[in-house]
Amino acid sequence: MAAAADKRADLDLHISLLTEHELTKLVELVTAMAERAGVRANADPEVKEIKKDVAPEAVLDEIETKQASE
Repeated sequence: MAAAADKRADLDLHISLLTEHELTKLVELVTAMAERAGVRANADPEVKEIKKDVAPEAVLDEIETKQASE
């Protein structure tokens, strides 16, 4: 049962990372559309923070590295 729970947690992490990556791309697109329409979307600090891309592969590699060293 513990192995199944670990697999579910791993899958949840993968899905969350991919979702965040996709949402970042959507924010970039919407921001570009807003700028083209004359709306200063980049002035909002939250938008700047959201636009920071989190590479799922890099996060997973970091987790694996930490787990291997434990």
